[in-house]
Amino acid sequence: MRARSPVRKVAALVFAGTCVAFLSGCSASTTSNTSDSGYISGDGTTLLLSPEERGEVISLSGETLDGAQLDIANWQGNPVVVNLWASWCGPCRSEAVELENSYLQFKDQGVKFLGLNTRDGLVAAKAFNDRFKTSYPSIRDKEGQLTLAFGNLGPAATPSTIILDSKGRVAARILGPTTESELRVVIAAVLESEG
Repeated sequence: MRARSPVRKVAALVFAGTCVAFLSGCSASTTSNTSDSGYISGDGTTLLLSPEERGEVISLSGETLDGAQLDIANWQGNPVVVNLWASWCGPCRSEAVELENSYLQFKDQGVKFLGLNTRDGLVAAKAFNDRFKTSYPSIRDKEGQLTLAFGNLGPAATPSTIILDSKGRVAARILGPTTESELRVVIAAVLESEG
């Protein structure tokens, strides 16, 4: 019998957890992923890529909410969790504390976190970060152009979370809001895949 790789084991656990959450959510309510305003949220899909499946290094830089320039090339050698968010996004509010807790849990392990604030006003974005006490940086993507850097594996919904490996390649993607427990599993899988 062939042993499963650690990435496949974690992927199976994430999938099982997502199924349980989905099934329990179906029995509790009848909400959809669309709103009256036409907003479409992510479906919760989590994709883990083995090191062999990962593409090119992602280039991502921009101006932070504080006006400083940030380039993730300076973080090469560290995994990076990139979260696409906006102050007008309801699911972004629900995951903000989960992301901050994950950042605090993993920062001493060298994992960097970066918010990618999309199509938002500066005042609203700063107010969001103040309200949710977000301590990792965010760069502004006023026109939604920075998300194109991720190619086919980019965020297809707001919110979405992309985990880059220590070489700067997409290693995982979560479409829709995430949780601290899901991030813990996915980040651990990426760290383990790097040996």
